[in-house]
Amino acid sequence: MIYSNRSEAGKFLAALLTSYADRDDVLVLALPRGGVPVAFEVAKELRAPLDIFLVRKLGLPGHEELAIGAIATGGVRVLNDDVVDYLGISDDVIDSIAAKELRELERRERAYRGDRREPNVRGKTVVLVDDGLATGSTMRAAASALRQQAPARIVVAVPVSAPQTCDEYRMGVDEIICAATPKRFYGVGRWYRDFSQTSDDEVRELLKRSRSEQREVETEEDLAHSY
Repeated sequence: MIYSNRSEAGKFLAALLTSYADRDDVLVLALPRGGVPVAFEVAKELRAPLDIFLVRKLGLPGHEELAIGAIATGGVRVLNDDVVDYLGISDDVIDSIAAKELRELERRERAYRGDRREPNVRGKTVVLVDDGLATGSTMRAAASALRQQAPARIVVAVPVSAPQTCDEYRMGVDEIICAATPKRFYGVGRWYRDFSQTSDDEVRELLKRSRSEQREVETEEDLAHSY
């Protein structure tokens, strides 16, 4: 299946997540930026709050494509101990890399969330959404970091994934839902007619719209309970 855009993909994905609809313990978290339009539709259909979960890779200096770990929303740091030990990377080097990436993560947090605090995920069922999984490294870091914040359950949900990546994830989270796992994958963008980059403004607007719609849902529920 080829999706028209991320919005359509989100609606399709939401139909596979109906067991999580209308539950007080469910929170939808998107990986910016491409995951936000997908997660917006998921949160809307589940009538659940939407927020973002930011992850920054910690790349080895001079070989930034090699991830030695990641930092994420809430100040969580996850290290790839095997790589760190094998290369003998010192704590000072790790701290220096993490400090740089933390500044960028905090900048993005301010840009997308403003003065709002990061969501409390403790005891929640978290649906972690992106627009697709290729190698899955970013989502894996997000799930590992999120786990340290003690959610009750982590559900990874994506519209499309490389088959082997989806299979690998089944051991690392409580549930994974990959709407499509084409054998000839070729990359996430291959499965979208419109895979243009999601802008910072679009992220902010979708988060704002979701908060507004969630308040309307909560108001309707309060009115229903008052009768």
